[in-house]
Amino acid sequence: MTDQTYTLEEQLALIQRGTQEILSEDDLVAKLKLNRPLRIKAGFDPTAPDLHLGHTVLINKLKHFQDLGHEIYFLIGDYTAKIGDPSGKNSTRPPLTDEQIKANATTYAEQVFKILDKEKTRVVFNSEWFSDMSAADMIQLASQQTVSRMLERDDFSKRYASQTPISIHEFLYPLVQGYDSIALKADVELGGTDQTFNLLMGRTLQGRYGQEPQVCITVPILEGLDGVNKMSKSLGNYVAIYDAPGTMYQKILSMPDTLIQRYFEFLSFKPMDEIEALMAEMEAGRNPQEIKRILAEELIERFHDADAAANAHKSAGNVLADGELPVDLPEVTLTLEEGQEALFITQVLNQAGLTKNSAAAKDMIKRNAVKVDGEVVNAGFSLTSGQTVVIQAGKKAYAKVTIA
Repeated sequence: MTDQTYTLEEQLALIQRGTQEILSEDDLVAKLKLNRPLRIKAGFDPTAPDLHLGHTVLINKLKHFQDLGHEIYFLIGDYTAKIGDPSGKNSTRPPLTDEQIKANATTYAEQVFKILDKEKTRVVFNSEWFSDMSAADMIQLASQQTVSRMLERDDFSKRYASQTPISIHEFLYPLVQGYDSIALKADVELGGTDQTFNLLMGRTLQGRYGQEPQVCITVPILEGLDGVNKMSKSLGNYVAIYDAPGTMYQKILSMPDTLIQRYFEFLSFKPMDEIEALMAEMEAGRNPQEIKRILAEELIERFHDADAAANAHKSAGNVLADGELPVDLPEVTLTLEEGQEALFITQVLNQAGLTKNSAAAKDMIKRNAVKVDGEVVNAGFSLTSGQTVVIQAGKKAYAKVTIA
């Protein structure tokens, strides 16, 4: 299947890594024993085109299957986006326009190919088969499930109990997503834990349409940087894959130590034995920040490049090694007042925004924490018109200061 041969046990171990549930594992083993590339499906409605690391947990699992030589079908639900997935929602979602769908789908594809191999990924749109489906076909599909079965879904049952309206078209969503598996003859479908009902619908419908039922694999929801809530832009606890390298570096190093192992398992492509060795080193006393730095550099290289990963720590706001300067070094110009011949260092620090106030500036100078062009200076140091220097105040504050 690939240039590299994997045993059944090796395939299973990689597939199981970071998964929540496999329905059923026996069926998966049986399919793997067929020794042919399996058709792996994951569907995405192009409703939120800017991906964060939480979204990549599922895409990383697709990458695992791809590395094992299986066929990846990245399904963009342009047709289902016109319905709006009700999963986990307590109200009806407005459908997207064709223009929104097209723009979002393009953005989606650009981002996922930072993880998946573009040449080995089949991007498909479910409008390809649904646009040709007749009303009779849709009614036939709708006849495959009962209203009572649909109301078993947690979100529907809650809305029904609270008398929150449920539109008929929302009942169609799981059926339509399930039919995608029939159209693609999927062997395996991946989704988040909130998609379990929809994934099982595909498995059920395949059996009723005479196909071998797919295996359903769910991946967990990734916690955000706060370590409590799921990663979400609205909560501000996210790392976007388009974040600048320095920003990504800062965010990853800010996560709680309790998340380190989970983030490595779900986001890193390092073998589990390497990850376990790193966790053992941390347990034995290695600084957790060093471990986070390893993950940050891996992710920055994936979403940017190797140079960005090597230099991300040099962004303003990070602790640098002696002699290093931020790549995004702020530049400040200060002007002497009429009759003023020079600015003392305390004035420079305060006016350049390198310290909160004059008292903080004086305190830093007393602690020998202020450097000008790499040399520690005292309170008597001053700058005159025409001078340009690089000032470091404390561990993180830097600026290139010019006196006009």
